[in-house]
Amino acid sequence: MPIENRVNISSGSPREPFLGYSRAVRVGNLIFIAGTTSGGVGNTAADQAREIFARIRTALNQAGADYENVVRTRVYLTDIADFDAVGAVHGEIFGDIRPVTAVVQVSALAAPELTVEIEADAVL
Repeated sequence: MPIENRVNISSGSPREPFLGYSRAVRVGNLIFIAGTTSGGVGNTAADQAREIFARIRTALNQAGADYENVVRTRVYLTDIADFDAVGAVHGEIFGDIRPVTAVVQVSALAAPELTVEIEADAVL
C-alpha cells in the first residue's frame, strides 16, 4: 500500500533509478536524506564533508527545509582519524542547531576515493 503524501526527491544521479532509491523522501513533515557522498569532490575528508553538506542542503531545500530542520545525522568515515576534521565541519553547520548524530568507521564506501558519507533526517 503506497504511503500518502510521499514525495521522492532526485539529485539526477543515474544511480538512483538503477539502484531504486531517491536522494531524499518527504512524507508529511518528515524528510529523510539518503547516504550522500561528495562524488569524489574534495581531497580531504573535511573538503568532502563540505561538499556533502552542500548536497544535503540542496535536497533539504527541494523538500522545503534547511539545515535548521535537521534533527539527526549519521556520519560514516573510512578512517576514524578524520573524526575531528569532519566533526569541525559538522559543527560549523550545526553548532547552534545541534541535531543528534552518530559517527562510525566503515571498511569502505562505494568508491575508493570516497572517505565520508552522511545521512540526515529533518522535521518541518
